[in-house]
Order: sequence, then C-alpha cells, then structure tokens
Amino acid sequence: MKEMKKKQKKKEGKERPRREKKRETPKKAKPSSGKKSTTVKGTKKNKKQVGWFCHACEEDRMDAMRRCSRCSKWYHEECVGDPTAFGNLQPSENIIDAICDTAKQNDSRNYGPTIGHRDARQAVAEYSAHQGTITADDVILCSGCSHAIDITLSVLANAGQNVLIPRPGYLIHKTLGEGLGIVIKFYDLLPDQNWQVDLESLESQIDENTAAIVVNNPSNPCGSVYTREHLLDIVDVASRNRVPIIADEIYEHLVFSDYKFTAISSVSKDVPVLTCSGVTKRFLIPGWRLGWVIIHDRQNILNKEIRNGLMSLATRILGPNTLIQKALPRILKETPQSFYDDTIRFIESQAKLAYQELQKAPGLRPIMPQGSMYMMIEIKTSLFPKFDNELQFISKMCNEQSVLCIPGKCFNYPNYMRIVLTVPEEILREACLRITQFCEEHMLKKLDNDVVSIVNDEPTRVAAKQNFQKNIA
Repeated sequence: MKEMKKKQKKKEGKERPRREKKRETPKKAKPSSGKKSTTVKGTKKNKKQVGWFCHACEEDRMDAMRRCSRCSKWYHEECVGDPTAFGNLQPSENIIDAICDTAKQNDSRNYGPTIGHRDARQAVAEYSAHQGTITADDVILCSGCSHAIDITLSVLANAGQNVLIPRPGYLIHKTLGEGLGIVIKFYDLLPDQNWQVDLESLESQIDENTAAIVVNNPSNPCGSVYTREHLLDIVDVASRNRVPIIADEIYEHLVFSDYKFTAISSVSKDVPVLTCSGVTKRFLIPGWRLGWVIIHDRQNILNKEIRNGLMSLATRILGPNTLIQKALPRILKETPQSFYDDTIRFIESQAKLAYQELQKAPGLRPIMPQGSMYMMIEIKTSLFPKFDNELQFISKMCNEQSVLCIPGKCFNYPNYMRIVLTVPEEILREACLRITQFCEEHMLKKLDNDVVSIVNDEPTRVAAKQNFQKNIA
C-alpha cells in the first residue's frame, strides 16, 4: 500500500511539475497589508512589484501575483469582463437590502410565470420608458441578457437565414446563432470615426435571406456610443430593406460625460426593434442572471407570432430567478442616481488613465472610448517583426509581463486588443506600465522611412485596407 501511494505521488508530480518550481523572491522583501510581494519575469531589474495572475488558466509560469479579495485565489487578469471580479466595485446597499428582505418572503421561493412576474415586468417597462411607450405585456424576463439574445435570435431567424452582426463585436451573437443553424454575416465598424457603423458595409451585406441586424450600443469591445443622428441612419438602412433590429443594449446608460445614450427603439417609426438588456452591468450584479427582451413594434409588423414565439421559448427554462424577480421593482426604483454617477465616474477616469499611459507605448494606438467598460488598442504589427500576429504578441506579453489582454481575433478584428477598465486603479496603472515596457523591448529598433510613417500613424488608406483584408482572410 505504501508503495502504491509513493507511485501515486510520483505520478502527480509528473503531471504538474510547475507546482514544485520555486519562485524567485526579492531579498529582504517586506510584504505590506497582507499582500504577497514577488518579482516580475521579463523585467530588466527584477524590480519588486505586486500584480495579478489569472488563476483560471492554471499555469504557474508567471510570478507577479496578488490574492483576490473576493475568492482568495491568485490572479493576474487584465481581461476580466466581470466588473465585480476584483472587489473594488460593489452594488448599492439598497440592492443587497432588497434581496435580503425578499428572501424572507415565501413567494420568493416558488416557481413563477415563465415570462416573469407581472410586477417585475411592469417595473422594467417603467425603468425603460426612455425606449418608447412600453407596457408589461411588451416585456419578457430572461436568465441574463445572453438568454434574451438567444431566444430573440431563435424567434426571428430560421436555420439557413442570416443575421448581421458588427465587426469588431462581441461574438456571443455568432456563437448562439451558428448553434441554431443561422448564417452569421459581418458589417464593419470604423475605428477612425469612433467605431461608427460603416453604412455602406451594412447595406451591402443585406440580402433576401437576412432575418435581422444586431446593433450593439454602447459597444463591447469598442466602447462607442452612437449619436441619435447615426442611429437614424442605421434605422433608415433597416427600413429601406425591411429588416428588423436586435438591439443589444446591456451597457445602456454606461456613458461618459459629454455623451448621451439614445435607445435605437426611440428613433424607429416603422422598424421593429427587440431590445435585450438586464441588470448585469449597470447594477454590478452579473452573477444574479436577470435580463429581459422588450418588444417595440409600433406598426404591428411582427403580429402575434413573435410575441407568442418568445413566450414559448421562455418556457424552456421555466422562467428566470424568482428571488431576483421579486426584488427587481425595488432594485430598479430605489437605486440612487449617486450610485450610477459614482460608477461611471470611476470607469471614465480609468479610461482617461489608460488612454494617457498607453499613448506612450511605442507601436500601440489606443482609441478613447465613449462608454461601456472597455478600450480597443491597435497593435501596429509592422513594428514588431518577431510576431506574426496579435495572438503571438499578447501571448509573449502575458509570459513576460503577466498582463493578459483579449486579442482582437476574439472579436473578429485582427491587430487589436481589448482591455477592461473596471480593475482597481493601481492594477490598471501597473498593467499599462508593463505593456509599455514590453513594447519598448520588442519594437523594431532601426526604422526606415516606411516604418517611420507607421509610427507617426500615417499609413496610406489603401495599404491599411489591404493589410486588414489579408488578416481577415
């Protein structure tokens, strides 16, 4: 028996050899506030720093770590899309109170109507009055915004039909659509015009099999916020081609100063709009999984088929979380404006910080967002000949600097990467410094005239377009 145990331990050691590797620690290190101080691989002087390691990848090759205040695991993840992951952003106290009080009620533990309790749907209708005239009958509650998108795609498009989604864009629409046999087509956004929709690209993708157009505003990953005038242009294209719109507005109201959120349904006179949203982002409770679909069909073009279809599809999960539903009226009505203001003020300050710091990084071009929680950064790969694409760039940066960003390929947009702005300020600042150092160490040292033009952001429009098309292919 002892020999068997020894063999088993030996086998486990072979499977995870990195767990036995000793970490280098600076001499006479004096950790403060209970945080572990470590060295950073890839830096020139092995300067003592504190950072985060992505525990989800289960790899030990990175050194700089800090314990997560929420789950007590070691993390270094600059790409987390969960605004609550780092513990620095907390929901309003009234939200917690509403849940605690509701949990004591017997009806909060029962099965509810599959489309949601009427008082909760009425609360959503009142909360969403900026979208247009809405009643409780226009609202279907879902298990998060992703579930709302799922049933919306299911009811609007049949297998073999196509749905248009933005590029770059969050690919959950692609994942869900292709799982239903729907053909996904892409229309382009314009990075030099604050990621506005390329209207010519949009209209060129529409054909007789197009079932819907997805419009994500504010945008993930771009952080763009569309003006009322631009939304009218988008609606005009949809109206001219008689195609309904799926409005992914989970980041509604997360808009920086000097900008204003406008719901696309509020500017549509004849185009049916199915709006998907929820409490995930604005209320900082993503794990509670409550979203909704709101039907805007002023000319009754969709008739009863779409409503009945959405109701039928909602029965597949027997309705969303009853506890959150019962607390929803209080959450939507009692959360103070100061809570929203503080949240958006913090994210905007983070965006300004990241934009200012990453402008110093040679070979990168950050694009200042107008809202949501993200920033897209162009990687001028011509200046980094060691790497064939942004995936290799980001992987190497992760290995050397312990900073992980989402590659543009994840949004069907090569030569870019996305960062998240909801991390603590000191973590974001440190991440930007490490990204800058990585670029300085790996950028092409000797510059000829062509490369100088790229550094100065002066590539010809034709060459830039050809390079983009080559990477897409």
